[in-house]
Amino acid sequence: MDKTRKPEWTPHDAGHEFASFVMKGVEGGHDGNPDNTVVRVATVPKKKRVLEFGDYIEGILSGNRTILSRAITMVESVHPEHQDLAHRIVQELLPHTGKSLRVGITGVPGAGKSTTIETLGCHLVRNLGAKVAVLAVDPSSTITRGSILGDKTRMEELSREQNAYIRPSPSSGTLGGVARKTRETLLLCEAFGFDTILVETVGVGQSETSVRRMTDFFMLLQIAGGGDELQGIKKGVMELSDCVVVNKADGDNLARANMARADFERALHYLQPVTEGWTPVALTSSAYTGVGIPELWDTVLAFADKTKKSGFFDRRRAEQNVGWMQDLVEELLRDRFLSHPGIRERYDALQNQVSAGIHSPTLAALELMRSFKV
Repeated sequence: MDKTRKPEWTPHDAGHEFASFVMKGVEGGHDGNPDNTVVRVATVPKKKRVLEFGDYIEGILSGNRTILSRAITMVESVHPEHQDLAHRIVQELLPHTGKSLRVGITGVPGAGKSTTIETLGCHLVRNLGAKVAVLAVDPSSTITRGSILGDKTRMEELSREQNAYIRPSPSSGTLGGVARKTRETLLLCEAFGFDTILVETVGVGQSETSVRRMTDFFMLLQIAGGGDELQGIKKGVMELSDCVVVNKADGDNLARANMARADFERALHYLQPVTEGWTPVALTSSAYTGVGIPELWDTVLAFADKTKKSGFFDRRRAEQNVGWMQDLVEELLRDRFLSHPGIRERYDALQNQVSAGIHSPTLAALELMRSFKV
């Protein structure tokens, strides 16, 4: 006997050649349950294993990317317990750091920083066998304090490379175009085994001094036809640059890019070199076509070779470590100052009075200092 039944909408005289036949359901309700109850299996989200101090050290030194990412998250955390553990991790890994080449990359908005980094990173990984870490510092939302650009999603090709690692971090309003914990993150990546660290900054102009103080080679990306309105930004950052690169030197823009390169080369001639024994150079490149990218990296290698032979490379690293300590002292003092009970009571009130023009900023600051007792 035929156990199938036809839907009510089929023709009355339809035979077995008709495509729609429906098997009769199981008696007793949904899924065979006699009481018609729906059985749902609860899924409990799998919790991450709590890592101990030794797990972080072993994981980073053995090349575990998941543990590297969790260690960086620990470093970026503002929780006191996380900060204590992060400090211990960085201290323990310190002997395994310092072997990479650190390159800072900045530029005016629209200069193509992320595209250049991706093209350069792919060249290093594929053609030179390098292990590249990209620390991409995104501008932060003033509402959520999180990243608003998402550099990792804009470097899709590089992110698929096994020997590349991209870590976007929000700047969280930190001046200098770098995140607050970029230095610690850089050291973790070195301990992991990356031999090239590319630090992309927000690119806001003359406040980009912080990246200069944590990298070996500082590269400024420019574009042709920026106009005189950018002269202040150009001069401020050019004084810190080891190399100026005019990007987007392709197609109809090639002639303008070459003219701009010549202009920057003349400008660099009148500036005091920031690196002892190295004369800054101006280059052209196209992140879109890849033209000029190998020559750009040859310039970085020439810089490293020359400064290492002269001893300036190691002296700069030593000075940067001292500068890092000084920055941390200022940061810790500011945090302690603002968290002091006597300050918290008066800070907002004085801030409102200064904003309203009732109190002078100088007297307000002096009053806060008198309230501060270590």
